[in-house]
Amino acid sequence: MDYRRFENTIVARIDKGEEILEKIEKIAKKENIKLANINALGATNSFTVGVFKTSEKKYYSNTFEGDFEIVSLTGTINTMNDEFYTHIHMSAGNDKGEVFGGHLNRAIVSATCEMIINIINGRVDREKSEEIGLNLFKF
Repeated sequence: MDYRRFENTIVARIDKGEEILEKIEKIAKKENIKLANINALGATNSFTVGVFKTSEKKYYSNTFEGDFEIVSLTGTINTMNDEFYTHIHMSAGNDKGEVFGGHLNRAIVSATCEMIINIINGRVDREKSEEIGLNLFKF
């Protein structure tokens, strides 16, 4: 991984074999990012995404292996209990044009991942909503 910071924007390259969420956390902690939005694209050969079933308040995950293009990766960096927290969704397509996605649990880069992190001056924490079953923004 390598990246450059331009005022409140970070342009990052995540390399083959690296796990995307680990690298987001590394950048956020090194740059002391408390609030930001993320957009990225690239390629992956192994990823796990989940879908939250609201009626059960539970995530169900699917793992995919093979050649996939990351067609969309978007989300936020913020905090929960004043600690690093990220909420990312990803969609990836295969050679048949089928796209799979959801809440990102893990993704290994197969070629490259090009990421833009836009830092927001401020802070928004999260707290667990017992009603919903998710960690929601706390203003």
